[in-house]
Amino acid sequence: MPRKYLLLVLVALGVIVLDQWTKYLVVRELTTRFDDRPTLGERLSAMYGEPPPQGVYGLHYRPKRAIEILPEFFRLRYAENPGAAWGLFRTLPPNVRGPLFHVVSLAAVVFITWYFSKLSGKDPQERWALWGLPLVLGGAIGNYIDRIARAFVIDFLEAHWHDKVAWPSFNVADSAIVVGVGLLLVDAFVRKEVPKKDAPSAADARS
Repeated sequence: MPRKYLLLVLVALGVIVLDQWTKYLVVRELTTRFDDRPTLGERLSAMYGEPPPQGVYGLHYRPKRAIEILPEFFRLRYAENPGAAWGLFRTLPPNVRGPLFHVVSLAAVVFITWYFSKLSGKDPQERWALWGLPLVLGGAIGNYIDRIARAFVIDFLEAHWHDKVAWPSFNVADSAIVVGVGLLLVDAFVRKEVPKKDAPSAADARS
């Protein structure tokens, strides 16, 4: 396997594993979903199986607590997002939202993989894209796993300002996508195409 594809697989897989592991911990620590399920198999079945109907606060999993990291700025609190990033399209009917996200997610995976295949893996200026694309790919797949399993994404990172202004909740997959897109923006400014040498003129050919 070429080294660049090894990087793609390892980074994307690392993001997926970290994303799903943190979501498991959040469901275990911040909701009651696993309270009557002592074994790992039962918990995974509950997390990736059909979710219960919406209950308290419109959530499928009942929250039991939040963890204050910086009381006036940042906390861990369970949240569900049936829409796209920052809750976009969450008001669409499920029969429209579901197929739309499936198509968009699969198209993103295909496009990222195709674009990554165009990189030589040898040009130092490609380093931003070589790291950015796998991060976006891993984040996209991490959230797509949530959508396939339960039709909503688990979020838990909540930044706020004294509870007066809050950034929409996000997760590890979202963070990887944001960092990856940032690296791709840097790549767009840093990497320049090498200009092709002008073809020799007729006068040069005769000389």
